[in-house]
Order: sequence, then structure tokens, then C-alpha cells
Amino acid sequence: MLKKYNQVFISFLFFSDLIAIVLSWLLAYLLRFEVGVIEVSKGVPSWSQHLPLLVILLLVCSVVFYLVGLYRPKRLSTIQKELSEIIKALTLSLLFFVFLTYFFKEYRYSRLTILYFWILSILLVGSMRFFSRNLLRAFRRREYNLRYILIIGEGELGQKLLRSFDVHSELGVKAVGFLSDSEEKVGQIINGLRVIGTFEDLHEVLKLQKIDQVYIAIPFHQHEKIKYILTSLKNELVDIKVVSDLYDFIRLRGGVDDLDGLPIINIQDTPLHGWGKIGKRMLDMITAFTGILILSPFMLIIGLAIKTTSHGPIFYKQKRMGLDGEIFEMLKFRSMVEDAEKETGSVWAHSDDPRRTPIGKILRRTSLDELPQLFNVLLGEMSLVGPRPERPELIDQFKDKIPKYMLRHKIKAGMTGWAQVNGLRGNTSLEKRIEHDLYYIENWSISFDFHILFLTIFKGLVNKNAY
Repeated sequence: MLKKYNQVFISFLFFSDLIAIVLSWLLAYLLRFEVGVIEVSKGVPSWSQHLPLLVILLLVCSVVFYLVGLYRPKRLSTIQKELSEIIKALTLSLLFFVFLTYFFKEYRYSRLTILYFWILSILLVGSMRFFSRNLLRAFRRREYNLRYILIIGEGELGQKLLRSFDVHSELGVKAVGFLSDSEEKVGQIINGLRVIGTFEDLHEVLKLQKIDQVYIAIPFHQHEKIKYILTSLKNELVDIKVVSDLYDFIRLRGGVDDLDGLPIINIQDTPLHGWGKIGKRMLDMITAFTGILILSPFMLIIGLAIKTTSHGPIFYKQKRMGLDGEIFEMLKFRSMVEDAEKETGSVWAHSDDPRRTPIGKILRRTSLDELPQLFNVLLGEMSLVGPRPERPELIDQFKDKIPKYMLRHKIKAGMTGWAQVNGLRGNTSLEKRIEHDLYYIENWSISFDFHILFLTIFKGLVNKNAY
């Protein structure tokens, strides 16, 4: 039921976004060429010349909006957060639009039109989103098109289900009551909902109450009771849903798939599939290649400085663990004396570490020693954004002590990450770092990557824990 309602609402959002984009393009054209705020010096193009551009723009916006997650169900999203995502998506869409239309010489447009469109589309798409969500909530609050449900099982699982429906009032679900397997609990009020009977009262309750859907919220280990309830419901015409407590064991991006009618519960899954995986790789390749071209003179200067101030190679190669536990050699500018770990073994650097070279202190403090990892990104061994890779010998120490530590390897290691832009670098809490890494994996989107890259410029390059 949740999926059906989400699909209807998301389809509504999709078409309202398209309408907003069309209106924004039309208004941008009128503002530029009809209203005459700024004088047109090279003639006024006809509206028919702008129609093919609108088609391209609609296609680009549709794909980008989907990739950045604007059509994912919003659990507890605020208007402010959604507006921020809209701005990022529209900005990214226009960048792709400008890139694509560059190759179509027959289509020309004013740069001022693009600016007008960007401003107008943010206002219109944001306004329509705000209106749509509030209209839906208003309908639900007035109890239009509600679905009345019965929750079988008043325990922790049933209460959790009830709280979820209370939070998501826009779904239009109203719980009539609980059924319990204990006669003693009948009449009790749990989390604001009354226990209106026992499992044996199921048929009578369905006759007397207006019930559209029955939710069986019984723990999996009580499977005999689940079988009893399902057998009792075989001749009833209500919708039947089973809430499984197997979700307590879900560790990473869990969910339910369907294979020829056979439900399959994902306990742990990789976060990147299809277009998302392709989009992230394209972003990595384009940015890494561009970064290497632009920064190559600067990297050459750093290399010369390292070579002339200390003995040893310019680059330092270190084995790290990446995607799915694969070992690769991560590149860095050498910032320590040669054979720095010969005596100590694998240890983290610390404040005033005597192994650092004079140039190395500056490189590590400013994160410039990480620049060669652009080559790791270009080769596909790393990504621009992701959990920072760690050495295998240190991972052997952590993986059994820190819950869910190994799950950070379900995505490519990154040059920067959500933990790093939140100050978790160097000798800081591993538990907090893992928490941030898993949050990134669970909530990954192209727009989240752009957000982290933006924050890296201001918060991730220089850090008091980088030494």
C-alpha cells in the first residue's frame, strides 16, 4: 500500500515539475525578449526556435532530478532541505543542458534567458512542491480517502508500525485498533490505540469495524501464530500485509525485492546500481582528468620540492582496502622520511610526529599530499567521495571490535568523505567515523557527492587533526 501511494504521489510530483519547467522556460523567454527589461541588440528569436531547447531541457531535468533523488520517498524531509536539493538539481541540469546544446550550433539562446530560467524554475518547482505536499496533508487531515487498518500484534513491532503511520500522516492511514494474543490486554490503550480484541476475535472485529487492511505485526519466531492468522484470513476480502522483524537484522540499504511473486528481503546490499553507478563514475572520471590537467604544474612543483629537501622517492605507495575488500596501492606525495615505519610498523601519524619532513608537515596539514590520488580515481580504484581507505593490517584490528566496520567497503573508497568534512580525520573516534561513513552510504546521491565536494573546499582540506 505504501508503495502504491508513493507511486501516485511521486507521479504527481513528476508531472508538476515538468509543468513548472515549461512555465519557467516560457516566462524566461518573455522576460528576455518581450518585456524588455534589458535591451535586445541582436534580434529577437522566435518562440519556435526555443521549443526544441525546451524538449532537451525537459529530458535533462527529468534524468537529473531522478538521479539526485528528488523522486525518492521523503521520510522526514523538511521544506528547507527539499529546496536545497531542488537548487542543486536545477543547477546541475543547466550545466548538462549547456554542455549538450553546445554541440547543436543551429540552436542559440541568450545567457540571460538561462539565468532567468534558473531563478524562475527554483521558485516555481519549489512552490509547486510546497503546494503539493501541503495539499496532500490537508486532505489527509480532513480524513478524505483514508484507509482504515487493523494491527494484529500489540508488541514492539506493532507499536513501531503505529508510530510510523503517525509520523507519515500524508499516507492517509488510520489505525482502528490492536488485536492481542492475551485476553488480559483487551481494553488497554497502548501508544494511544486501544486493544479491541484477541486473535480469536478477528472475524468478529472485521464484521463490526470498517477495515480496509490488516497488518500482521508478530515477531518471526512466533511463526505458528502468523500461520494461524493467515489461515483465518483466507476467506476475508481485506488487504493483508505482514510486517517482518527481520528488518532488525538489516545492516545496509535493506529492502524487499520480488522474483516471480517470491518476496526476497535484502539484509545487506550494495548502494550503487544502474544509472547511479554510471553517474558517479562519470563524475569521477571527468573531475579527476580535469583536476590532473589543471593541477599538473602545481604537482610538479611539489614533486621537485620533495626531491630537493629529503632523500627518497617523490611518491609513496601504500596498500589500502577498497570496494568489496579489494587491495590496491594508494598514491600520496611522500611526506615522511624514507622507511618511516621500519621501526614502528603500521601506526597512525600523531601531532609533532618526528617522521615528517619539513615539506611533509605543510603537505599533510593542507591535504596536498593526497593530490596523486586523482590517478587512483581515474583508474577506478577510488572515487572522489567515499569512506577513506584504511590499511589491511589496521582493518584486522578494527573489524571485530567495531560493529559494521566492514560495511564501509560496500562502496569505493574516496579522496574525501562525509566523515572528513565533519572533522573526523586522523586520530579521532573510529565509531563516529564509521557512523558517518554508513550514513553516507545509506543516503548516497549525486547531489550528496556535490555537497561533500563543496564542503571539502572550505572544511576538508585544512584540519586540526591532519598531521
